Amino acid sequence: MTEALSCQVEAELALFAYPVRDWVRPVRRPDGAFVHNVVIVGGGQAGLAIAFGLRQERISGVVVLDENPDGLVGPWITYARMITLRTLKFLTGPDLGVPSLTFRRWHAARYGEDAWESLVRVDKADWMRYLVWFRATLNIPVRNNVRVARIEPAAGLWALHLDTPEGGAVLLTREVVLATGLEGAGARRVPEFVRDRLPRDTWAHTADRLDFSGLRGQRVAVMGAGASAYDNAATALEHGAARVDMFIRRDTVPMVNPFRALESSGFWRNFPDLDDATRWRFMHRLLSFPMPPPQDSVDRVMRHANVSVHYATPLIDAAPGIRLRTPGGWFDTDFLILGTGFGVDLRDRPELSAILDHVATWSDRYAAPADRANAEMGRHPYVGPGFELLEKTPGAMPGLRRIRMFNGGSMVSTGPISTGLNGMPFGLPRLIKHISCEFLRDQAGALLEEFETYDEPDTWEAVRTGRDGAP
Repeated sequence: MTEALSCQVEAELALFAYPVRDWVRPVRRPDGAFVHNVVIVGGGQAGLAIAFGLRQERISGVVVLDENPDGLVGPWITYARMITLRTLKFLTGPDLGVPSLTFRRWHAARYGEDAWESLVRVDKADWMRYLVWFRATLNIPVRNNVRVARIEPAAGLWALHLDTPEGGAVLLTREVVLATGLEGAGARRVPEFVRDRLPRDTWAHTADRLDFSGLRGQRVAVMGAGASAYDNAATALEHGAARVDMFIRRDTVPMVNPFRALESSGFWRNFPDLDDATRWRFMHRLLSFPMPPPQDSVDRVMRHANVSVHYATPLIDAAPGIRLRTPGGWFDTDFLILGTGFGVDLRDRPELSAILDHVATWSDRYAAPADRANAEMGRHPYVGPGFELLEKTPGAMPGLRRIRMFNGGSMVSTGPISTGLNGMPFGLPRLIKHISCEFLRDQAGALLEEFETYDEPDTWEAVRTGRDGAP
């Protein structure tokens, strides 16, 4: 079972224990206040993996913060309405190359090898169980039910103002990693006519938590043609909705998945090092493609008789009641679900308000040709090769580089290596390397002074324990 696998993890990690010592020297405020080395905001698959990677780099003083309860982190059993993950079952990521930490080993330990061989896609609840096991096995320090309300500079450090069950608190750190997923650099897209004209209890975004049992016997409209739109339509039908109408602005369901053309180690690993014009051109093409819904999501909807899909029928207005207007006229329904995705705009992140005016965006750094202009791409932060935020005006906020955007906001700068399993094996090592390098710069002077006077005897005990850095 998984207990034995956890023991195997410990044994495998022991094989990679050298160097054995934590090397980043702690700092304290003049008043003695404790300072973390790294605070990771977001305790999902990326946040847990980053914490593990920092431990492997022997960087201590790390904590993960997540606003959700333990066991309910990420979308998997909260608002993800698909039945299985959309990625291939054999993809790795959080394990960082440790075999016994892979999902495959966990699944085989829990259900047996035959179950793995017959598995097509990963059950989303199993993925959540795996992440819970991953966190417990590695004893990753996570504080749940903690929301970061504001991040602001504090005498060369970063102060995170927190909302906790016990009240407000302030946490100090040298580095901040925003591992906050697709929504972490913006907000859910909600058309103005929906927000302004419909009562809030008559509509939901696909990322909202929603009790679908309340839609039994109701007429439900779904806006969008992506995977989440189809998954939510299917969930409403399965919970007894009287009928579901899907409104899609395109003439047909998209069929081409543009990510497939870019799946190579060369692209994932090296894209952030390309010049601006090339990166923009790649991302403009990628983001111009609509992502197709998985075939099983489409089939899950279309097996129901009480569903209608309205192609080339965008929703363009609304009125209480609720009434939805299309180019062909008005449509009456009882509830609206928005499969409209997420936007990128740091102005939608209140926790970043203290730094917002200093963050360089792509519109600040690159003038796109007219045929590739894209306002939302221009709002993406222009992040450095280690996912670090960069200053709009050099010298105005030098510490900004110690905030790293490992979320949807880095897409234009680094490619899709921080928001899914496909790119995680390439994004994580890059992030860890750059954090490690920054800490070495911090203490290189002191280390050099010590090194120039180093004269400890090279005893067997020192070699055996790795204290002196000998192989």
